[in-house]
Amino acid sequence: MGLYGPAAVEQYRGRELYERPPHLFALADAAYKAMKRRAKDTCIVISGESGAGKTEASKYIMQYIAAITNPTQRAEVERVKNVLLKSNCVLEAFGNAKTNRNDNSSRFGKYMDINFDFKGDPTGGHIHNYLLEKSRILQQQPGERNFHSFYQLLLGAPDDLLASLHLCRDPGAYRYTREGAQSSASSDDADGFRAVEEAMTIIGFSPEEVGAVHRILAAILHLGNVRFVAEGEEAALEAPEQLQALAQLTATAPEQLRKALLARTVATGGGELIEKGHSPTEAAYGRDACAKAVYERLFSWIVGRINAGIAARGYDARLHGKGTVIGVLDIYGFEIFDTNSFEQFCINYCNEKLQQLFIELILRQEQAEYQREGIAWQNIEYFSNEPIVELVEQPHRGILALLDEACLAVGTVTDALFLASMDTRLGRHPHYSSRKLCPTDKTMEFNRDFRIKHYAGDVTYSVEGFLDKNKDTLFQDFKRLLYNSADPVLRAMWPDGEQSITEVTKRPLTAATLFKNSIVALVENLASKEPYYVRCIKPNDQKSPTLFDEERCRHQVAYLGLLENVRVRRAGFAYRQPYDRFLLRYKMTCEYTWPNHLMATDREAAQALLEQHGFQDDVAYGHSKVFIRTPRTLFCLEQERAQLIPIIVLLLQKAWRGALARRRCRYLRAAYTIMSYYKRHKVKAYLRELLRRFQGVRAMPDFGKSLAWPVPPAVLERFQENSQQLFRRWRARQIVKNIPPSDMAQIRAKVAAMEVLQGLRKDWGCQRGWARDYLSSASENPGLALPFARRVQALRDKVHFSSVLFSGHVRKINRFNKSRDRAILITDQHLYKLEPRQQYRVMRALPLSTVTGLSVTSCQAQLVVFHTQNHDDLAVCLHKTQPPGDNRVGELVGVLLEHCRVTKRELQVHVSDCIQLSLRGRKRLLTVEKKPGLASPDFRKSRDGFVLYWPER
Repeated sequence: MGLYGPAAVEQYRGRELYERPPHLFALADAAYKAMKRRAKDTCIVISGESGAGKTEASKYIMQYIAAITNPTQRAEVERVKNVLLKSNCVLEAFGNAKTNRNDNSSRFGKYMDINFDFKGDPTGGHIHNYLLEKSRILQQQPGERNFHSFYQLLLGAPDDLLASLHLCRDPGAYRYTREGAQSSASSDDADGFRAVEEAMTIIGFSPEEVGAVHRILAAILHLGNVRFVAEGEEAALEAPEQLQALAQLTATAPEQLRKALLARTVATGGGELIEKGHSPTEAAYGRDACAKAVYERLFSWIVGRINAGIAARGYDARLHGKGTVIGVLDIYGFEIFDTNSFEQFCINYCNEKLQQLFIELILRQEQAEYQREGIAWQNIEYFSNEPIVELVEQPHRGILALLDEACLAVGTVTDALFLASMDTRLGRHPHYSSRKLCPTDKTMEFNRDFRIKHYAGDVTYSVEGFLDKNKDTLFQDFKRLLYNSADPVLRAMWPDGEQSITEVTKRPLTAATLFKNSIVALVENLASKEPYYVRCIKPNDQKSPTLFDEERCRHQVAYLGLLENVRVRRAGFAYRQPYDRFLLRYKMTCEYTWPNHLMATDREAAQALLEQHGFQDDVAYGHSKVFIRTPRTLFCLEQERAQLIPIIVLLLQKAWRGALARRRCRYLRAAYTIMSYYKRHKVKAYLRELLRRFQGVRAMPDFGKSLAWPVPPAVLERFQENSQQLFRRWRARQIVKNIPPSDMAQIRAKVAAMEVLQGLRKDWGCQRGWARDYLSSASENPGLALPFARRVQALRDKVHFSSVLFSGHVRKINRFNKSRDRAILITDQHLYKLEPRQQYRVMRALPLSTVTGLSVTSCQAQLVVFHTQNHDDLAVCLHKTQPPGDNRVGELVGVLLEHCRVTKRELQVHVSDCIQLSLRGRKRLLTVEKKPGLASPDFRKSRDGFVLYWPER
């Protein structure tokens, strides 16, 4: 049956208690809603006998809370939920055991606080543990087992892990697990081992910490197998070879471990240290005490690590709102075994305290409140267990006080003397008896048993071991030994081992006193919260899922006080609240009380509110509180309030947003006013500074080029850019005005060359004067300048060109792919290729209008390619310049660009180190390579075309 599956969760999510049949989820949802609606801490107290299902009930409650929270799937909340759920698996493995009444009996008490933020999502938690039954480590009753963790390790761990721990798979091979070896279910324990490993990883245990836990469990098993024999008056190890494995697992020195097992060190009054050897009995006692203490410290350390994993991180109530808490108490149930010892006495005392809290809150205080408030009420009788609680915990006279007194007494005090002391001082108490007080009762033994009449029934306790378990003695030698362990996890469990042996310390509190103090604090904590109760009924004692023992169930219902509780609840009221708090929550549902009432008292206002809704027959009015009988009335009020809250929130949001907007508008207006005045100040300051700096630029030699412009305000950045552009134009105009007209053509050519070559070619000759017609110069062309002049004049007479744009010697490739020296002459009409050796005879005349583009390189090479319309390009390299290496490519490019600008033609200029050209219609590639030792540039044929070798200087 899917009683606790996802369908059941959805069936009870957000529902009121009366809307669905009784269920754990209904109670969990009620506790969650009460916490969320009223921002009040709540707690769920789960009680019942051992094996009644308390642990399972607590797990289902945790699963339900996890299922209904965090709808937005926040990662940190999901992490906390996972750790909270997985902590149950780990705590059950180390704190639960199989008993004759329950296969998964909690041998410790657990109270968990779950912290929630203002939205109702879990943000963290904290676990308190109470009285681990560590005596189970040493001995179990027939048919029972030690703690699950030992069997899970032995039957579920991999072979290599067991080998490293020096363990075998047989629980019967170890004294501490031998009793439960026959009832071990290997498959369940193997599955449990894997589940615990996974849970510890999710919680946050590191691999080193998990390994340390395995070693400690193995060390306890090995410690139980250590035996002692007598050598004279002192003890010795029966099998000394066991020390090596035990020392390795505890990371201690073998010799120090041997000393701790066989002797103890005692400090005399003068500070002298005496080593006293143990007898075999004393050594066995010390061994068992050490095993119990190690396991108890291990369990407390595991609880601490879980608490560290679920602690609320980064939660600040000032930032995130007030947090609330739901407490879940899952504590051991009432126990009656064949032999009941100190542990059963403490467990049953705890149950008496919780029953006392239930009686106090539900039965006594509720009836007293009705009478105090003047509500008509017929008193209901109930059984009070206060005399039983006083019998146990009364100062100076209770059993716990007498037990501590016996433990602190000087001399030899035995368990029988303690029993005699109780018989003498408690003999007249109606709930106490012993064989000495009732000689005819043969169910008790003389000098051993006493009986307490608990609320759940009579329990006979064996006094044997009470004093030793209450003293909980552990020799200081073991504490120092384990504190000095090389294992950091084991070392952290024994901080008290740091004390020097000569240091005088207070006598530690006894186990019973520590347990009583913790239970008193627990009860006070529960009393401060709004309680919700889960009463688990055990149907039979045979652990059968089908058997229902009616008489057994009737007995539990009777001693739990459930009938009296039902009578009080049916005759009483489900909800009560002071008038002022009632109005504060529900006043918006009535026109007479919203936003504030004008009546004489809050009681009249509450009465008017309830009468307007028609609930006057379901309520009663006390002196200071209003009482509502059925949950349905409260639910109707909550429903109507929930419908009105969004409207009120919108109204408040509208008003608040309007106030914020108006305030922000005032701030903005003030800010803009300040900003406008400040901007005017910055603009004026900038203009004054600009005027001061540039007022004398006309008289400067460089016309203000060296002046730095002031940093403008942001609003004038565009103004400054425009001003700088105008200033540069004005300065250029001033400079140009002083240039002779004869130099203007050269200036324009240089500007044209700069526009296409700036940034693409490093050196293009802008720093020198451009002569253009170099072949007519006697210095540039000695001996041949006159023949060239005659050739130019002849061409001028023939074609009537106006001017020579450029002339110079070049090297080119002829049609046979050979390098030849030639000259070029560029006029305003033609490009001529000339033969210098034949009086500059014209070898080719190319109309300048057919030249569509130029290609030059980015390096120092003086290579120029003229691209033509008929795809018969001309590639030349300027050389034989004076001075040698004079860069004239830029001059040639600039002159042609300026001529094309005047004639309104377009000339494309490309800068590339790999130039594509057409020779007689065929595509070729022309590249440049530097070659050391070369006297002059030279063309050579390559696989893809041609390469120009340029002299490396």
